[in-house]
Order: sequence, then C-alpha cells, then structure tokens
Amino acid sequence: MTLRREERRKPSACLRGLVTCGVLGGLLAAMAALPLVGTVGLTANKVTTALIDLPPSPREDPLSQRTVLLDRRGKQFAQFYKQNRTLVKLDQVAPVMRDAIVAIEDARFYEHAGLDIKGTLRALVTNTQAGEVRQGGSSLTQQLVKNILVENSESDNERDQARAPSIQRKITELRYALAMEKKYSKAEILERYLNIAYFGAGAFGVEAAAQRFFSIPASKLSLSQAATLAGAVRAPYSTDPSLGKQRRERLRERRDIVLDRMAQLSYAPQPKVAAAKRRPLNIHLKPEPGGCAESAYPYFCLYVHRELLTNPAFGPSRPERERRLARGGLVLHTTLDPQDQRAAQRAISSRVGRRDTQVAAEAMVEPGTGRIRALAASKKYGRDSGKDNNGPSTTFNLPVDVAHGGGQGFQAGSTFKVFTLATALSKGWRFDDGFMTPGMFVPRQGFTNCNGRKVNAPTAKIFNASGEGSGGPQSIYTGTWKSVNIFYMMLEQRVGLCSVVKTAKALGIARADGTPLREVPTFTLGVNEMDPLTVAAAFAAFGARGRYCRPMAIMDIIERDGTRVAVRPGCKRAIERDVADAVNHVLSGVFTKGTMTGQDIGRDAAGKTGTNNGYTSAWFAGYTPDLAAAVSVGDIRGSYKHPLTGVQIGDEYYGAVQGASLPGPIWVSSMTRALRDVSPASFHHPDMGRFGGGFTPGMKEALEAERREDEEEGRGDDGRAHRVAGRRKHMGQRG
Repeated sequence: MTLRREERRKPSACLRGLVTCGVLGGLLAAMAALPLVGTVGLTANKVTTALIDLPPSPREDPLSQRTVLLDRRGKQFAQFYKQNRTLVKLDQVAPVMRDAIVAIEDARFYEHAGLDIKGTLRALVTNTQAGEVRQGGSSLTQQLVKNILVENSESDNERDQARAPSIQRKITELRYALAMEKKYSKAEILERYLNIAYFGAGAFGVEAAAQRFFSIPASKLSLSQAATLAGAVRAPYSTDPSLGKQRRERLRERRDIVLDRMAQLSYAPQPKVAAAKRRPLNIHLKPEPGGCAESAYPYFCLYVHRELLTNPAFGPSRPERERRLARGGLVLHTTLDPQDQRAAQRAISSRVGRRDTQVAAEAMVEPGTGRIRALAASKKYGRDSGKDNNGPSTTFNLPVDVAHGGGQGFQAGSTFKVFTLATALSKGWRFDDGFMTPGMFVPRQGFTNCNGRKVNAPTAKIFNASGEGSGGPQSIYTGTWKSVNIFYMMLEQRVGLCSVVKTAKALGIARADGTPLREVPTFTLGVNEMDPLTVAAAFAAFGARGRYCRPMAIMDIIERDGTRVAVRPGCKRAIERDVADAVNHVLSGVFTKGTMTGQDIGRDAAGKTGTNNGYTSAWFAGYTPDLAAAVSVGDIRGSYKHPLTGVQIGDEYYGAVQGASLPGPIWVSSMTRALRDVSPASFHHPDMGRFGGGFTPGMKEALEAERREDEEEGRGDDGRAHRVAGRRKHMGQRG
C-alpha cells in the first residue's frame, strides 16, 4: 500500500490511525485495530466469521492485452490497446525476476496461506521507522486480488471502491485471497500477479515491462533489471523512467532497496548485489506506440478500429464490441497490401502537398472480394500544432465515410453517370441508342423518387460543360465518352430516377455523412457527397462482372486462445454479368475516345471522370478485373466556398481542376505501380447480340457532316484525330 506524502512525514500519526493510513493488511489490520473496528460497526466476532465463511475466489475476466494488426503478408503495421500487456507463462519469466518480486513484496509467500502475519508486522515496523513504505504489508495474493477487482471494475466508482483504504475493503480482499490460495498453486498465483501488475511507463505485466524498460523479454532479465522492475511495482507513477531524471533516480533507489532485501533473504549473493548496485539503471525505453497515429498506415488502421466498433459481425452490440476491443489480445490479419498502399501514397504525395488546403484521397479495392488494399491521403494523420489551421495534418480519415472517421466527403460529380448507364443497359438500351439533345435542359417533369414523390425542378437550368457542345445527337457511346450532362439528365428521365437510385444502392452507394441519398433530378450528375472507398467498391463491382462486395479490412482474427476465425466477404449479385460486361466495354472507351484519352495503364481498364459544377471537386474512379480505385480532390476548408479554380496544388498551377487533370493522373500513377507485378487480365467481351447496334436520330448525318468537314480541310483521319484532340483541349478534359 502507498502512503500519502504527508503521512510519510508523520509516522506517529500513522501509528495512531492504522486503519486510515492503510499500512496494515488483511487480518492483522482487523486484529490490531479491533478497538477502532468497533467504531465502524464491526466486531471481532464478525471479523472471525467473515474469515471462516469464505466466498469463491474473485471472478477473473480476461486481462487486457494488445491487439496487433498485420498486413496481408503477415507484417505488423499497427497495434492498439487499453493496456500494453503480453501474457506469459511463469517459465517464461527469469527466475531472478520471480525472486525479486517475492523478496520485496512478500518474502513469506511460499509459507503462508494468503495472509502473512509476521510479514505484515515486520513491514509495519520497517515502514514506520523509515517514514515511508519500503516493504509490503499485504501478501502477493492480496495484491493480486486487489488488481483483479480493479481490472474487473467497469466504472470509476467501482475502481475507487476496489482501492478504498477501508477495513471493510481489506477484509473482503483477504477473504478472496484465502479463497484463491485454496484454488491455485503458488506458481499459478505468482504467474497471475506478474501478468496483472502495473510497472509504469504504460507497461502492464512483466513481459511488457521488460520490453518497455530494457527492450528484452522477461526471460532474459538480469539481477539488476529484475530488481528495477520489482522496485517499480510499489509506486509505478513516482518511479516512471519515462517521466524524467527525478523519477529515474527514485527508481534507482527502489532498485537498491530490492537488491538489499534479496541479499538479506539469500536470494542473491552479497558480491553480486554490491556489483549490481554500482551499475547505472541502463534504461533503454523501447517505443510501444499504441493507436493509429503512430502507425505507418494510419488511415487503414483507423478504418479497422472503427470497423471493430461499428460492425455487428464483431459483436451483437456496441458495448460488447467495445469490451472486446478493450480486452484486446487479438491478432488481426488485414487486407492491406503494402505495395498498393505505397503506390497510392506516392501518387498522391507527388502531386498534392501536405500544406495545401486542397486534399486528395484514394481508396483501392479488390473486385470480387471487397478487400480494401489501400487507403491514402495527401495530409498526415494527426493534430496540427498551435493555431495552424492549414497544417500538414488532419484528424479526418479522408478516404472513408463519417462512420469510419472520415469527413463529409465531396460531391461525386459525373462518376455517378455510371449508375444511369448500367440502368439503361439493363432496360434494353444498346450502345448506339440515343437521342437529340438541346443546348439547355429543364427538369420540369418526369422525375419521381423512390417514395413515389415527384421531384421535378422546373426552375433549374442544366447546361453542358464546355466542350460538350450546345446540343445535337448523342448515343450511349458518345454521351458517356464525352460525359454529356444534358444527355445523361434526359437518359435518367427516360429510364426512371428511382431505377437509377436503386442501381446505385445495389452497388453500395450511400452518402459519406450517413444521411439518406438526395433523390433529385441531378442525381446522375453526382450531387451526393461521397467518400473514395464507397465509390471504389461500387466500381469494383463492374470489374467483378456485377458482383458487389461490401468493403472489408479484416480477413481473419486470431482470438486470445489461438482460435482462428475467418471473416467472410459480404458479396451479392448487384447487376447482371452481361450488363456489367457492357458497362466495362463503354467505360473502356473513356481511355481511348473520351475524357481520359492519352492516359492509360497499359492494360484493360475502364473508368469515369467526375468534375462538379463550379469546380467544387474533382474525381476519377476506375478499375481493371484485378483492382479498382477512386480518387477525390477538394478543398478541406469547404468545397463551395473554395472551388478548385486558380489554385496552386503541389508544384502545379491549375486554372480549374477537373477529373482528368489531377485525380486522373493520380489514379493512373497509383494503378500502374500497384499492378506492376500482376499479369494483365481482360474484360469479358460484351454480348453484341444484346447490346450492339441501336439508333440515334441525326447521328448518321452528324458523323457524315464531320467526315465531309475533314475531307474539305484535307486532313483525312489524321486531321480528324487532331480536331478531336483540339476539342478535348477546349473542353479541358471536363467530365
């Protein structure tokens, strides 16, 4: 027991108030203080009865341990814990450590049955003469009981009661100690004590303490090191070596007290003790980072942590999941691929600076499983110092949704056109089907949400982005490749807004902030705020031929007892295979004939750019059969107040950031690196009998006019390609 500072200076006062000082332990406290016991309503008879009618030993909940995160190759990249502890067997603890703790805390441990009357009397005399606690008054078993009761406490009030300096608590503690002595052998009790005790510097248990203080396992502790740890147990906060020189000096004093006691009890020969006392502590504090901020991959670590707390697969209720995480002791094999993670981070960091207010984020997902391969962002995870509102760090998990620690997200822009495309193809539209489009469109009729309510916007005016033209014939092919806003608004009207929304939801689309999707006419233009992970998982479903899989970060869990529990992917059929193949075919043209012409990754790929009205944000989402990724760019201070126009990002100046001008190159660079060791895979050819052909009024005439224009200018095919490139330059790769 630890005396308060003022009590250490007043040994006479301590003698007059044995109970309140808390020096005497167990039965001695009850016996020696019987006159005082009576004043609190207890009698010697009651004390005797309490010590004869013993309860069962205290409930022993599993001790809190570290939870370790491994990447898909089995390498640790993070850990988090409520208590930094690694359980060990007694034979994994150096014998000198066992001797040291017994010598200083309970020299008669192997002789008594839970209460050492002689030892308690000796401790009383020694501590009173010294004016401080130099030897323990409670047996090791009693201390173990106290630690168990504190560990089992679920509230601050319960913990205070478990530590209260009262005679009632001491008697309860003693009763449990006697019961434990009946239940366990001395070796089992010592093992439990060494694993539960707190040694300071954030180290719980002897193994964590040996690693933290000396960077060695408990099995390798020397005489001096063992005495140091044994000395720390009594007052772990005042001897914490991580808190400065004064605390280390106090720890050295405690070490020497332990060494002297070991010599006195013949646990160590005097010459060795003398030599050990001459040595410095030689503390080599080993960093034991806990939490995600110090992880090499903090955003992925944060996602895992939130997933354990929010996903019912890891416990039926939030309190149960919190208890499981607090207990720890788990080994989590995650889906993180370090090569993909590095590829994403390098691609972002080479183009967007940490101090830029514009932020880029990317998520990579494996088609067909939903396994998250990478989560990266342009800012470092953590808090900025002082009043720095534009620092290099953020506490938002930028690649993911609010439920997993992310922000509000950015409007996804034209990436949402893919859901209208898939809906149209599923309803029988063919690649060359289309219609005449005007130069302006007003959604005054024909839009009904999934609640059956008309959501027309008769005052809204929709224009094409620059480069999309003022109107004319557009087909599924051309409307997608050019990302024509009016064409897609009209297509959504024809296939049904609710049908498009249902397609998006089937592909896992949900707003980043967790609120219901905005089912409005401009749904297809991406007015909903999204996070990269949700978008990447949706696009991954096309790469998996229509099989959507919920994003997953944990492949299997090794429980505390060594049991391995596999986490199964949560997949479902979202759209038909043939429809997915057709979508892949159309979106592949974005790289060869559309907004991403000239940018490719040297293998089959499909994707969609996204640039929002007013350049409030920019996206690119794309995929291969092996990997999908989505990249977002926006201003962290607020996308509406701070559009992406006239901005310096990284080393480049942008008149306006568009889907193909910054997110696109990040995607290309990251995917190229991530897939460099993966053999190219091809998309399935679409069923041309079902999707080929079609008719767009005026398209034939428009193409013929374009051909004649080329001939008149004498440019032929090369000239036409040059003119298309010129148009792309004019449209600024908008889409």
